Amino acid sequence: MLTIYIDGREYKVEEGSTVLDACKEAGINIPTLCYLKKVNEIGACRMCLVEVEGARTLQTSCVLPVTDGMKIKTNTEKVREARKSNLELILSNHDRECLKCFRNGSCELQKLSTDLGVDDIEFEGERIEYPKDEESLTLVRDPNKCVLCGRCVSVCKKVQTVDVLSSRDRGFKTTVGPAFGMSLADTACIGCGQCINVCPTGALREKSSIEKVWSAINNKNLHVVFQTAPSVRVALGEEFNVPMGTSVTGKMVAAIRRMGADRVFDTNTGADLTIMEEGNELLHRLENDGVLPMITSCSPGWVNFCEHYFPEFIPNLSSCKSPMNMFGAIIKSYYAEKENIDPKTIYTVAVMPCTAKKTEINRPEMENDGLRDVDETITTREFAKMIKEARIDFNKLKDEEFDNPMGEASGAGAIFGATGGVMEAAVRTVYEKVTGERLDNFEEVRGEGTKEFEVTLNGKVLKGVVVSGTGNARRVLESVKNGEKDYQFIEVMGCPGGCIMGGGQPLFNHTEHEWSDVFNLRSGAIYTEDEKSTVRRSHENPFIKKLYDEYLGEPLGEKSHKLLHTEYTARSKY
Repeated sequence: MLTIYIDGREYKVEEGSTVLDACKEAGINIPTLCYLKKVNEIGACRMCLVEVEGARTLQTSCVLPVTDGMKIKTNTEKVREARKSNLELILSNHDRECLKCFRNGSCELQKLSTDLGVDDIEFEGERIEYPKDEESLTLVRDPNKCVLCGRCVSVCKKVQTVDVLSSRDRGFKTTVGPAFGMSLADTACIGCGQCINVCPTGALREKSSIEKVWSAINNKNLHVVFQTAPSVRVALGEEFNVPMGTSVTGKMVAAIRRMGADRVFDTNTGADLTIMEEGNELLHRLENDGVLPMITSCSPGWVNFCEHYFPEFIPNLSSCKSPMNMFGAIIKSYYAEKENIDPKTIYTVAVMPCTAKKTEINRPEMENDGLRDVDETITTREFAKMIKEARIDFNKLKDEEFDNPMGEASGAGAIFGATGGVMEAAVRTVYEKVTGERLDNFEEVRGEGTKEFEVTLNGKVLKGVVVSGTGNARRVLESVKNGEKDYQFIEVMGCPGGCIMGGGQPLFNHTEHEWSDVFNLRSGAIYTEDEKSTVRRSHENPFIKKLYDEYLGEPLGEKSHKLLHTEYTARSKY
């Protein structure tokens, strides 16, 4: 421990801490813009300046290590004026159309301007107008709102290892984007949306599908069916000032009905269906010398990553569609038949935590008999915006239930939203099918990071690993290629932490909330949903049993293969 002095007060801090860390520990809120803990620590924005006794100039606290006896001043006139001037310089070349920006009210730059008392900008000079990049199916990039903080570059390169964003040109003409001025649509961008999650302004956002969904709802010739992913219900409330980590399932369902949907179903039911197919596919591969390790395929960002960067592992991917597309296919076949509705008039909308779903629904193979499995998908953020546009007072809504029988789901379907959830749900079902014994929880696969596990099935050991974030997936796949690791089953989620931290989830201020705290609160809510469920194994879901008895026949059968399985394609990086 080192002794330092902040604004005249003595503090003990750990050796190796930065001045920013020490000030935060002392309860002093140093402003930051480019800083992202363990990801982007570069001191580029110059907002975190402090005075240090003995230093000739002001110092950037985010990259300055503490030393024993260091004397720091955080609130001198010199410091305040420097921070304010730096912020005004950033704003001088910024598109300040806040009222039209999707980050209005949640923008970190906007908040800094308010906090630091910026009421005028002295540096009004030349500005460069850049065209927006709107060609991607998932993301919109607006360089005019970019503050060159480098967060998106770092998360794309260091965390996801996709590396399609970088700084281009020099000086005043510096911009951030793909190389050679390409559109994101022409790169190997996987659409994960993690760049949106870390962008402090509105320079990156999802491509909106809101108007298409409103148009469908208002079309009296269409039967509009919504389905909602497990992660949406544990994060949606954040958009309405509900405490983080609160499940708002009943209010979410009520809001969709008030928006005008004809039916509201639970994607958790689709997750149960996925486990039935995927679990049996794993057993089939194990018993018939199939391609191993089998790798999950429900995360579209991960599937995109595999096709672009590791095409040699395409045969290892499960042939199962994601829960969203499986459920969409069932809605336009089984549900249409049962309700005597022309499937051509059914319009399916999926509310997802994921931006890459916008790419997934446009894959040519995601259809049956000329009908798309899912017609449109919106993110949790887009869904919240639609609720607000409809002038629905979300917090005053009374809880309502999903429509049945398609709304029946198990706790195993709920935990799909967190990293390790797919694996735990699969193991619960496979373990009981092979051993005849029940397995309620499999907590070895829960939590952050890469989790290896072993489970014994009638004397045979199944080795597996759970990983989230494509950077971690890259390391796992390299270890398998090099012969360092031997697994039979791998779960990969494209976003760090899984779907609950997806690119379409509510944004949070990274200077106010630690990533791990948000993850723990949201995942805790997911596992609470599971614990409260009366049915906690996918194969015990009454609707799933009925679906196979009346319609599909058996897992991996001819009908289920036609409706619920797909194939993948190797794709170029360039």
